[in-house]
Amino acid sequence: MDEAADRPVPELPVTWRPRNMRVVAYGLAALSLVTMAVLAVIMPPEWGLQDRVLLFLFGVLCVGVLHLLARPRVAATEEGVTVVNCIRTHVLVWPEIIDVRMPVGEPWPTIDLADGSTLAAMGIQSNDGALAERNLARFQVLLHERGEAEEPGRRGF
Repeated sequence: MDEAADRPVPELPVTWRPRNMRVVAYGLAALSLVTMAVLAVIMPPEWGLQDRVLLFLFGVLCVGVLHLLARPRVAATEEGVTVVNCIRTHVLVWPEIIDVRMPVGEPWPTIDLADGSTLAAMGIQSNDGALAERNLARFQVLLHERGEAEEPGRRGF
């Protein structure tokens, strides 16, 4: 019997975000920005205004890069699933998704799509431990409830 069928179906919409990565990334972003701002103020007088501004802008750049690392999420709605990774966003309808799995040792789940491709779902990360397991289980229940797509080449036989 399918384990996903035994679990309650989560209310929609639901969004999953990695906890540990967000705490670390935004903590480092704040630390980087404060450090660069303090350095820009306390540097010796030989440092001109342009040098100080560029030092602060480097801190802003660090914040931007760290935000990209903290941005991933997986959002499920009645219509489908939106997977936001560091750079790209993918909008999927439920029938496009065949399966979602996260083998032991993998950093995040992989979504198998009906066209034969796969997609990383960085919004659920294994370093969150039990939270990641619960979120993956909830995603699998929703997938089971919303109807998985048929495998290509196996329709109607």
